Amino acid sequence: MERVPRATIISVLLFSLLCFESTALPAPSTHQPVHKRTGATDFIKASCSATRYPALCVQSLSVYARAIRKSSKQLAQAALSVSLGRARSASAYVSKMSGAKGMRPRDHAAMKDCVENMGDSIDRLARSIRELGRTGRARSGSFLWHVSNVQTWVSAALTDENTCMDGFAGPAMSRNVRAAVRRRVVNVAQVTSNALALVNRYAKRP
Repeated sequence: MERVPRATIISVLLFSLLCFESTALPAPSTHQPVHKRTGATDFIKASCSATRYPALCVQSLSVYARAIRKSSKQLAQAALSVSLGRARSASAYVSKMSGAKGMRPRDHAAMKDCVENMGDSIDRLARSIRELGRTGRARSGSFLWHVSNVQTWVSAALTDENTCMDGFAGPAMSRNVRAAVRRRVVNVAQVTSNALALVNRYAKRP
């Protein structure tokens, strides 16, 4: 029997994994008066203009306009939830890829490191969501304490995601592997960056 080349096996696996998609949050119902949805959407667009990736921000959060309404806190919570969901999806994707047969040792090591980094990012984002929920009266000592924790953890989560991508830099890495991982993790880093900007906005305008 003719032996299938290792590169072909990896390419087939990458293709199959690229077909796997996971949503960050279930799409909420849109049964709400049109004028209220429009007002909430305008609020999201205005808030997203302060982020680094405004188009992605609007696209990922507009479907949650009914829950967000015009609340900076709910907007930040939704942004963090989107980031957490996509981080989990990317982590599962990379973890599955790391078990591919025929993968070069350098690629496999980068995969394992990325899974660890993404695990840290997921933990920090989950903690951030819980912590943001504890914020009480604006400008109180408790409010500032909880928001500061959220800012610290989301910033650390973003560093974890960037560290994962850094592990695939350099010409020695497989281009197919690098492209497949970066496609997912870059998206996670972008929504996390947006979430951090919206948390910072909430800290200034609760």
